[in-house]
Amino acid sequence: MGLPGRVASLLFPPRCMFCRRILDEGWICPSCREGLPRCGEIRGHGEFFSRCVAPLYYTGTVRSALLGFKFRGKRGRAVGLGELMAQTVREELAGEFDTVTWVPISARRLRARGFDQSELLCRETAGRLGVTPVRALRKIRHTPANSTVRTPEGRAANVLGAYAVTDPGLVRGRRVLLIDDIRTTGATLSECARTLLMAGAAEVVCAVAAAAPSANRWKKDR
Repeated sequence: MGLPGRVASLLFPPRCMFCRRILDEGWICPSCREGLPRCGEIRGHGEFFSRCVAPLYYTGTVRSALLGFKFRGKRGRAVGLGELMAQTVREELAGEFDTVTWVPISARRLRARGFDQSELLCRETAGRLGVTPVRALRKIRHTPANSTVRTPEGRAANVLGAYAVTDPGLVRGRRVLLIDDIRTTGATLSECARTLLMAGAAEVVCAVAAAAPSANRWKKDR
């Protein structure tokens, strides 16, 4: 490490993205690795995807870390989150997908935010799985954030018809792993999965960085 790097590490030492403890390296401290709210497979399935997994529940310090990543420009957190997601995918979905892609944000939101958080998570996760992700979906209609919609039915209606496949050849006959940041009711994942299946995908399974605790209580997710 050169002098500028050493100075930067002294002024801005790496910190655990969950508890903010100073680290020698990495993104997650040993204590948080042991004590984070672990999720695994989310019970039930969406209307169009068959399985969904998440390393963590979206609560407490996990929620704070993801909000910082998504809304406060903490892009580097994708590295630690991708590591956790890849581990969960290996444990829960090994051998169940051929292609990896992500839930895209709209062009308008991309201009405002400066990056697509799900694409970053997808690239970090896929890289650790030894897979090159493909840009299989695009968002063709800007929608209000689903977090502002109160009911599962309203969330499903909000994203209906909002996505399109970039090239059917990328997914035709393929088992697709679809990556997103957070799952609450599964509305966005289901709509993206529906779009992929209509383009010829054989099956869609999903992985997210975190799932709302309520996700395991929906009888039928949308």
